[in-house]
Amino acid sequence: MADLARLPRSELTPQDLARLEEYEFNNGPLSVLQSAVQDHSPVLISCRNNKKLLARVKAFDRHSNMVLENVKEMWTETVKGPSGGKPKTVNRDRFISKMFLRGDSVILVLKST
Repeated sequence: MADLARLPRSELTPQDLARLEEYEFNNGPLSVLQSAVQDHSPVLISCRNNKKLLARVKAFDRHSNMVLENVKEMWTETVKGPSGGKPKTVNRDRFISKMFLRGDSVILVLKST
C-alpha cells in the first residue's frame, strides 16, 4: 500500500485510488475518526472559534466534515463584575442533539474515553 502512496494520483486507476483512500482512512490521521465511528466512542474536538465539542461521530469525510450526535459544546466567557469590578471568566456549555460540523473549523480531534 505504501507504494501506491508514493505515486502521483493522476497515475492511479480508480480501483487503486479506492484502495489507497481506504488504507489512509484506516491507518492515517483520519483513523481516529474511523475508529470513533466504529466504536461509537466520544471524541473531543477543538474548533477555531475557541469552543470545544465533546461528541459521538456518526459520519465524516476526507475534509473532516462531520455529523455529530449528543454534542456538548463548551466555551468560556468573560463577565464583568458588579459595578465595573474585576472581570471573571465563566465556563459555559450547552447540549446539541445533532450537528453538522464543517471541517475547516476543526483544529484538533482527540479520542476521549
